[in-house]
Amino acid sequence: MMTETRDLQADRKAFIHKQIKQVDGRGPDPMLSKHGTMASAPFLFFRGSAHLFYADLAAQHLTLPDALTSWPLTCIVGDCHTGNFGFMTEEGSHGDEVIFAPNDYDDACVGYAGWDILRFMISVILTMEHCQGIKSGKYNSNKNIAHKPVIDDDHAFLALDAFIDGYLMACQRIHDDPATMHDVVDDIVPGTRLHKFYRKACERAAGGEEFLTKSALAKAVKMNDDGLVFRRNSEKFSPLAPHYYQTVYDAFSPYMDEEVIDIVERNQAGIGSNNLKRFYFLVGPAQPHNEASFARCHIVEVKQQRVAAPLAFFTDLTPINRLNPAHLTARCQRRMQRRPDLLLDEVEWQKNHWLVRSRHHARVSISPEDIGIGNRSVEGGFVDFAQLCGESIALSHARGDRRSVTFERQVLDTLPHYRNELIDIANQYAQQVITDHQHWLAMLKGESNTG
Repeated sequence: MMTETRDLQADRKAFIHKQIKQVDGRGPDPMLSKHGTMASAPFLFFRGSAHLFYADLAAQHLTLPDALTSWPLTCIVGDCHTGNFGFMTEEGSHGDEVIFAPNDYDDACVGYAGWDILRFMISVILTMEHCQGIKSGKYNSNKNIAHKPVIDDDHAFLALDAFIDGYLMACQRIHDDPATMHDVVDDIVPGTRLHKFYRKACERAAGGEEFLTKSALAKAVKMNDDGLVFRRNSEKFSPLAPHYYQTVYDAFSPYMDEEVIDIVERNQAGIGSNNLKRFYFLVGPAQPHNEASFARCHIVEVKQQRVAAPLAFFTDLTPINRLNPAHLTARCQRRMQRRPDLLLDEVEWQKNHWLVRSRHHARVSISPEDIGIGNRSVEGGFVDFAQLCGESIALSHARGDRRSVTFERQVLDTLPHYRNELIDIANQYAQQVITDHQHWLAMLKGESNTG
């Protein structure tokens, strides 16, 4: 029996090694920033290994109920989890209305909405485990939570129910009144757990009290004698050599909507895709001297795009997924957002595909600690967060077909009957992720068996 267990563990390590190497170009490497981040906790391992989730689906190590694969295909996030929802301004940096919505479309494609639903539900369990691990000292955190309460299993299962309820409520509204497909989640009740994050985003939007000091733009740039430039922060930004600067400028400046003021390379952004090259362009009036002209400036990200995680294994769902990776991301983002970023394009350069998109002035992300620790979290905040995620992702899925309510009708007919099965599947796979994280730690120490 022990030999059989060791063989199963070795097989699983080899499977993980293969999937990670396929995406990152190397096996487990403690010197790679992404791999080190994934070692920090199971939740972060899950965030950095979307590819593994779809490999398990393809290998039937993880199964989605057949009824959910009978729904019409739609645009999906692809890497749907609690950390990929937050507050932002619509239309990228061109709009000032703050909403709560999915905020990462790097793995977007046309697929099964059930993949997003299940992946989010798994992340709920892992968020709870993450917060309990911080409380016990198992995982590190830069927040002082010694005397704060933490969500438990009961909160997690209530949140799973609330997520499905939110999803169903949004589908019911759209089914009854298709015009509500253009609704967004923007009514955050004062005094609730998420309200301070909503207020933070509002204050950082153009015209807000903290736009000039704490917006994404304000924190990234500074005024010097020659005008506005990116801060020379070696941790986040690397300056480009003059000849390389000109090459990058020549390739991407036609896609900008105003004058390019400065360009830097962005270092180590994100978790799942932080090994991909990206540039930040500062765009706008060359020398703003007041709040009104400063608000015309914005940051445009140009990011190398790879194939969406689901498409490494599910290649024949629809011809749409044969679009190049950047084109597909832009297409799906335009469909899923009510008011997409005004600057959203794709470019082929140096034999790679690049996504061009606005950076939101007021993007405020939500960490596990933000929703899983503290009185307001345990007194309903975590559950409320999950329900809002259910509503917002259902709206995003529904916009994949704006001519009918066929999708919503099939969801309403089937999803209520699979609530408990989905919760069971999510809980079981979350435990697998926790085990995989232990394998990952061993593999980073050189204890892997890759066959």
